[in-house]
Amino acid sequence: MSGDGFHVHGPHDHELEHAAQSGDKFSGKLAVTTAVLATIGALFGYQGGATQNNAALYKNNAAISKTSASNQWNYYQAKSNKQNLAELAISLPGVDVARYKAEVERYKAEKEEIKKKAEVLEAESTDWEHKSDEQLHQHHRWALAMTAEQIAISLAAITLLTRKKWLEYAAYGVALLGIGLGILAFLHF
Repeated sequence: MSGDGFHVHGPHDHELEHAAQSGDKFSGKLAVTTAVLATIGALFGYQGGATQNNAALYKNNAAISKTSASNQWNYYQAKSNKQNLAELAISLPGVDVARYKAEVERYKAEKEEIKKKAEVLEAESTDWEHKSDEQLHQHHRWALAMTAEQIAISLAAITLLTRKKWLEYAAYGVALLGIGLGILAFLHF
């Protein structure tokens, strides 16, 4: 990043630039590998963020459905109270019994409709919760894959500095592990 003569490097940027400009095949290969791993890691990071956002959205939808179901159950309870009052009124002397019996039947019918709506909303809430859990599980898979790619990039940078062949193999191994985790995330395992 430069501007007005001020130039800031990341910890291994200078080494990567130097490796890319020199004719050193070892350094050039690791520089290309690092760039490829960074691209793969960025894709994994995007997928991880997307699944995390989906999990939050689905959790929010579950809460909305749960609240709506609760509202329906409260409405059901209010109708039950009115039905109970109408049933009580039937036993009072001097009242229009037919009117209160009709109200009892009306409240029973209304309660059935309200109960059905509440149960549907509860089922929707459970479904949204399940979808949220699935997305969160996916997020963890993508995050693990991205972390492995970041570790592989760090190992590649250390390899450039130390020129240790075993570190190069470790970087490739961790990179393959990250790619494997990414494939598992993609396949929803």
